[in-house]
Amino acid sequence: MLSEINIAGVYLAPIVVEGLVGLAIFLICRFLLGRLGLLHRLWHPALFEVALFLSIVSLLVLLR
Repeated sequence: MLSEINIAGVYLAPIVVEGLVGLAIFLICRFLLGRLGLLHRLWHPALFEVALFLSIVSLLVLLR
């Protein structure tokens, strides 16, 4: 069941926490893809990054 998350007396929607976790996972993936040189091979790296972030957050929401 979805419910608010209490952090120091501030209630946050679950999507905020999932978005922050997704951001951390995204930054790790982005770093690794950059180190491997895969981001430079893409036609539109910024579009790929947005799609990757949305995919990660969507997966976290579905797994909850």
